[in-house]
Amino acid sequence: MTRNACTIPAFTCLLTAGLSGAAQADFIGDSKAGIEARNMYLNRDFRQDDAARAKLEEWAQAFTVRFESGFTEGTIGFGMDAIGQVGIKLDSSPDRRGTGLLPFGTRTHEPEDNYSELGVAAKLRLSKTVLKVGTLQPRLPVALYNDSRLLSSTYAGTLLTSQEVEGLTLNAGRLEKINLRDSSSNDEMNYGGVESAHLDLAGGSYAVSPDLTLSYYYAQMEDIYQQHYAGLVHNTSLGDGISLKTDLRFFTTDEHGDHRYRSAARVDGGRIDNRFFNGMVTLGMGPHRFGLGYQNLSGDGDFAYPGLDPYSVNLVTVNPFTKAGTDAWQARYDFDFVALGVPGLSLMTRYVSGKNVDTATVRGGREWERDTDLVYVFQEGFLKGFNVRLRNSTFRSGDGLTTDIDENRIILGYTLPLF
Repeated sequence: MTRNACTIPAFTCLLTAGLSGAAQADFIGDSKAGIEARNMYLNRDFRQDDAARAKLEEWAQAFTVRFESGFTEGTIGFGMDAIGQVGIKLDSSPDRRGTGLLPFGTRTHEPEDNYSELGVAAKLRLSKTVLKVGTLQPRLPVALYNDSRLLSSTYAGTLLTSQEVEGLTLNAGRLEKINLRDSSSNDEMNYGGVESAHLDLAGGSYAVSPDLTLSYYYAQMEDIYQQHYAGLVHNTSLGDGISLKTDLRFFTTDEHGDHRYRSAARVDGGRIDNRFFNGMVTLGMGPHRFGLGYQNLSGDGDFAYPGLDPYSVNLVTVNPFTKAGTDAWQARYDFDFVALGVPGLSLMTRYVSGKNVDTATVRGGREWERDTDLVYVFQEGFLKGFNVRLRNSTFRSGDGLTTDIDENRIILGYTLPLF
C-alpha cells in the first residue's frame, strides 16, 4: 500500500519541473539524500498467563529514503523534500500482533507482509523564511511526529518557518492529515477517537542569550481543544566539566468549538480543561548525567495532543503519564563509556512514578515505569555508524488502572548517505 502527499499544488510541481538548467544549479547542488535501515524486535509481556493475548511479539525490517533538495536561484527559491518508507515483516502472527511495528487486517488480524508510504513536500524560500506544503515531520511542542517503532509517522499540511531575526524562530501552520507509524494512509486529525478537520498552530522560540531560550506556541484542534504553551530552557556552566540544564514546560488546554470530544467521555464527562506543568533539571559531570523531573497535571480530562507523542519530560518507552490528574516525578542517569576507554557505548536508565491518576473507573490510581537503554555505535571500520540498542522496560499500575507490562526491544540501525 502506498500513499502520496496530495496537498502539493500542481502549479508548484509544474514550475519545478520546468526550471532552466541555471536555476537548477542550487536545487541539485545543495541536495542531500540518504537511506536509513532499521531492524526491530519487540516483545511485550502482559504478565497474564491465562489471558487470550498474554504476549505481543514481532520482528520487522524497515528502509527509509529521505531526499532534501536545495533551492533554485532567485528572490524566491523553490525546492522539494521527499520521504519513502517500507516495512517488511520478518516474524509475526495474528495472536502476537499489535506491537506498533506492523499493520494488520481488521477482520483476520493477520499482520501485513509489508507496507509502504511515499510523502512529498514542495517548499519555497524568501530570504530566511521557508514555506513547506505536503508531507511534514514537525518537532514542535504542540505537534510532534513519532519515531519509536519501525516507520516514522508523518503529517500532511502546511508549515511556515521564519528566521529573519537573529535568535528568533517563528512557526505557523495547519496540519490536516496524520499518518501513524504503523499505517499507510493519511487519516483525519483526531483526539480521543474523535475526528477534527485540522490543527492550526503558531508560535516560536527566542534565544535571549546563548544559554537561555524562551518559547511560546498556540494550537487549536478544530472543534476539540485549544492550547497555549510556554517553555524555558537554560544551560549554565558550574565549573570544569560540570553543567546544569533546566527545561521547564507549561500548557493550558481547554475545549474548543462544538465540544464533540464529550462523546468520547472518559473522565469528568470527557471535558478538556487542564493545566500541565512538567520540567527536568539535569546535572552533567564529565561522563555522568543526573536528571530529576517533575510534572503536575491538574483540572479536568487527560492532557490533549495530536498523534502519539506529548511534549513532556515523562514521555518514556511504554507510558506517557498524561492521564487526568497525574502527578509524577522522574529520576534519570546517563553514562558515556568513553570515560572508560569505550567510545560509542552509552547507558541510560530512568524511573518514573505517577500518582493521583483518574480514569472513568479509577480515582487516585498509581503507576510507575523503569527503562534501561544500552547503546553502542561502531566508531570505525566498515561498520562505522552502525548502532545497536538494547532496551528493557517495566511498567506497573495499581488499583486496576491498566495492564502490567514487561517489554524488551532490540533495535539495529544504520544510515547510508547517498549524496
